[in-house]
Amino acid sequence: MNLLAPPRARLQIEVVFDLVCPWCYLGTRRLRRALRARPDIVADILWRPFLLNPDIPAAGLPRQDFLTRKFGGEERARRLHATISELGRAEGVPFRFDRILRMPSSLDAHRLVRYAAREGQADQMVEALFHGYFAEGLDLGHIDSLVRIATRVGLEHGAVHRFLDSGAEADAVHAENLRAHRLGINGVPCFVVAGRHAIAGAQEPEVIERLIDVALVEG
Repeated sequence: MNLLAPPRARLQIEVVFDLVCPWCYLGTRRLRRALRARPDIVADILWRPFLLNPDIPAAGLPRQDFLTRKFGGEERARRLHATISELGRAEGVPFRFDRILRMPSSLDAHRLVRYAAREGQADQMVEALFHGYFAEGLDLGHIDSLVRIATRVGLEHGAVHRFLDSGAEADAVHAENLRAHRLGINGVPCFVVAGRHAIAGAQEPEVIERLIDVALVEG
């Protein structure tokens, strides 16, 4: 430990996100890159759930049907996916949209993040869920897939399965989603620094760093 080094500033960063949002995966990777460039900061990240598609049934929908309904056709979705995939490569994000067969409800995945937070594993869980969905095409609406992902970050299989089966934390996820909308957040990702300074979108690390600097100056 360098006793002459200045103390590190502690900042709370709330990430409002959805686990089925590719821009959120890209944005969280950029946030992590921004934080790696700021050793003067200790960041306490709080993961705030947002439900982009709250009306999707628990069993999900065939992804092709969802994309047709959302984008009006496969060609438009393909162009968007190509753009996101190119941006993802620069961040080491291996988007494989071709492997995703269903558009899931993200409710249970958000519940799992809250469970992992109790074990101090929220950051790892978010990354594992993003990778499982966007790189492997795992169905985040299926309990077996969620348990499989949870065991990768060291959580106990049986305990996770019982938690997901119980429906616990569902009300909390819905309440957080409602809170985000009441705060005027209509798109994700959205980063809220020190409870006051917010920016939406998968921003470049330099933009996030400027927001951090504003928060530090204003105290």
